[in-house]
Amino acid sequence: MVLPGKCTLHRIQVESKLLPRLERRAAILRGAARAFASAGFAQTSMEDVAAACGVTKLIVYRHFESKEELYREILQQVFEQLGEELHVELAQPSRTGLGPRTLLTVARQDPDGFTLLWRHAAREPQFAAYAAELRSISVNVVRELTALQAASDQLGAWRSAALFGWLVESTLTWLEEGDPDRDEEFIAEASSGLRALLGAFASDNPA
Repeated sequence: MVLPGKCTLHRIQVESKLLPRLERRAAILRGAARAFASAGFAQTSMEDVAAACGVTKLIVYRHFESKEELYREILQQVFEQLGEELHVELAQPSRTGLGPRTLLTVARQDPDGFTLLWRHAAREPQFAAYAAELRSISVNVVRELTALQAASDQLGAWRSAALFGWLVESTLTWLEEGDPDRDEEFIAEASSGLRALLGAFASDNPA
């Protein structure tokens, strides 16, 4: 057994003292999301994660037992942030809930994690089912909030999924290409587009 040298021990001690445990965990999640979003799950090692976080691999393993646990925690954290932001939005009479503002607020807080959840996770064999489950929950929330009704349950389900897919893709595209200083313009235009889609769905007029 090879014991760590004095320099390594000192670095670990310093790392442990710099941030409280919850803050360190949050920092690791952000760094890991950045690493995973860049190279994918299979091509990202725990060494890569540690490097992205600016800590040793030992520190990462103190918070997460495996790479799989870390990846799943990133997805869950973004999903929970969406839920929290949704509650904030619904508490304001002038807001409608799960819309462009809700998604963009979370996306700006954790752009890599947001991208990981809604774009990359579905392509990872280990997480595709989990990502699909979270998306299904979100689509059901959209259906409840928008009160989408249809003669066919299948059509109603499609409408909700289409709305949520449009919201997510619009947010991801703005996250990649949009100027943060113009976020309010995006929210206004995307909200207008969302209302137009809802109006088209509600009319039930055949093409």
